Amino acid sequence: MKSLAIAAVFWVVSFCLVTTQSRTAFPGTLDQHPAIDYRGGAVSDVVTLLQRQIAAGSTSLAFDGQQGYLRSLLEKLNVPVDSQLLLFSKTGIQGAHTGPDNPRALYFNDRVVVGYIPGAPMIEMASHDPRQGVIFQTLSQSPDGVRFARPDRCIGCHLSANSLDVPGILVRSVFTSADGRSLPQLGSFLIDHRAPLEQRWGGWYVTGTHAGTRHLGNAFVSDLMKPDSAVSDATLNRTSLDPQVDVSAYPVASSDIVALMVFDHQGRAMNLMTRLGWEARMAAADGPLDFSKGDLHEALKEAVDYLLLVDEAPLRGPVQGVSSFSKSFALGGVRDRQGRSLRELDLRTRLFKYRCSYMIYSPSVDALPPQVRTEMFKQLRLRLNDPETLAILDDTKAGWR
Repeated sequence: MKSLAIAAVFWVVSFCLVTTQSRTAFPGTLDQHPAIDYRGGAVSDVVTLLQRQIAAGSTSLAFDGQQGYLRSLLEKLNVPVDSQLLLFSKTGIQGAHTGPDNPRALYFNDRVVVGYIPGAPMIEMASHDPRQGVIFQTLSQSPDGVRFARPDRCIGCHLSANSLDVPGILVRSVFTSADGRSLPQLGSFLIDHRAPLEQRWGGWYVTGTHAGTRHLGNAFVSDLMKPDSAVSDATLNRTSLDPQVDVSAYPVASSDIVALMVFDHQGRAMNLMTRLGWEARMAAADGPLDFSKGDLHEALKEAVDYLLLVDEAPLRGPVQGVSSFSKSFALGGVRDRQGRSLRELDLRTRLFKYRCSYMIYSPSVDALPPQVRTEMFKQLRLRLNDPETLAILDDTKAGWR
């Protein structure tokens, strides 16, 4: 573990790495620009579609014991329970209900993130709309009826330079005290697949093994002058959750390291697709699209780089989870004629086996203006030098050739 001084330097580097790649903000466009209209425009994210089905009477949610609507909601949204991640830092709109003995659980697929806290009044959902970005909604944990809401306060944190100035996903690693309070004076990290494991998962529980490296998960800072002392053999390579967590309150008893790594990758990919779509739609409103310069050029380059896993932090040794997530995640992918999938994992020197992200199958890619999507695929084909990855895309991605 690095010293506090080095950690502070790492924080500055990590922060700049993320925020300097965001171009200018979109002043006023959330509501005023007809190409965006985030709050009033039509949406087709999976949570909104589920609400429409419930309203039409074609489906329903079941309320079940302590976990309320959670299991039924996950089933309807096709979100696997083995994707469970546990966050013990007191963050989020229900941070008062969260702590080391009652962590917030996150469940995800490539369309939506669902947040659940035992005893909290709401389930939280962040659903990626193909055009509008992430739509934040809540579901009341009341057996008296299904009530969804779309609170505006979520974008207070989830719309900033840290999310590329679009409504998006934020993955943070923070130093945390024994009671779950974050310690901002010690710095923090914005996390995606480019961040080394040494910076990741402060404020999160982590179950799984990882050879040759350390991380900030499972660690509580007791000495502000020596925060590095929070990380020890007792916090690393843990195959079960902290004894203070009542695992019976959750669907599964893990916060899987592989699920965490996939989640770290996925969030920024969502934000980049949203940013590129917004840039393209606003540019198209003003005239012909120009990919050779300006914000649209930069947004496209960033998206292509990220899909190609450029600057991915290498693994120093094998990583292994403790849940079924690694297997179920890999099985969920689209496969080519030889049975290969972009969801296949490496977990020895890097996260994925093939050199293009599975997020290329996201509906947000398909929702890009045709000219933008064509240019993206052109740039990806020119830069991909892995014949296996190219063959998978040739077989599985509509419009690729």
